Amino acid sequence: MLKSASPVWLFDLDNTLHDAGPHIFPHINRSMVEYIRDHLGIEEDEATRIRQVYWQRYGATLLGMMRHHGTDARHFLWHTHQFPDLKHMLVLERGLRAMLRRLPGRKLVFSNAPLCYSQKVLGLAGISSCFDAVYSIERIRFQPKPAVGGFRFLLRSESISAHRCIMVEDALSNLWTAKQLGMKTVWVSTATRQPAWVDVRVASVLDLPRQMQRLWTPQANSRSIQGCHDRAFATAYQ
Repeated sequence: MLKSASPVWLFDLDNTLHDAGPHIFPHINRSMVEYIRDHLGIEEDEATRIRQVYWQRYGATLLGMMRHHGTDARHFLWHTHQFPDLKHMLVLERGLRAMLRRLPGRKLVFSNAPLCYSQKVLGLAGISSCFDAVYSIERIRFQPKPAVGGFRFLLRSESISAHRCIMVEDALSNLWTAKQLGMKTVWVSTATRQPAWVDVRVASVLDLPRQMQRLWTPQANSRSIQGCHDRAFATAYQ
């Protein structure tokens, strides 16, 4: 039998643990457009178009810049994640820290954002101590979600089966990859419908404790994990 019957939570950061829509995402978008404009020597409209194309195609603008223009990843991330007052740009829900502490099992941040930014957000939100590790885009070797490579790297690094994981995320494309690997999936959204690869939809991460019975029953999951253990690792690490 496996030693642990507790889940491993994989939390996205932006628009999952905090609302990046009002201030942070518009600032990052402007910074990335300016970076593309200045470094490629093009007009702003064309830089905007390129950013949108790369984000849709690769899941991260950075990956498109690396593949098509030889952009230095760390240079790009540093210049596009400078904030005049990050503390006051954060939009947080009350009770976030208490909710995270109520959830059983280990918790990891799994984000396409850079490490420095992720750590600052977690620190300002007062929830750094709730997480055992942060898997930023640098740590997953610039293989951003929804690409399966980043997921497999995390699973290998943590020596865990995908069947023990619960992925909490606002982006459906990322949840699709998680489900293909055998993870439970939680979609943070106010939508009224959900696709088949979403196990639970919540309007806020604060609703997670009320969904635990749907996501994780220790006895049932222990049997499921034991039966699927070898197959799950073979699938995740092939």
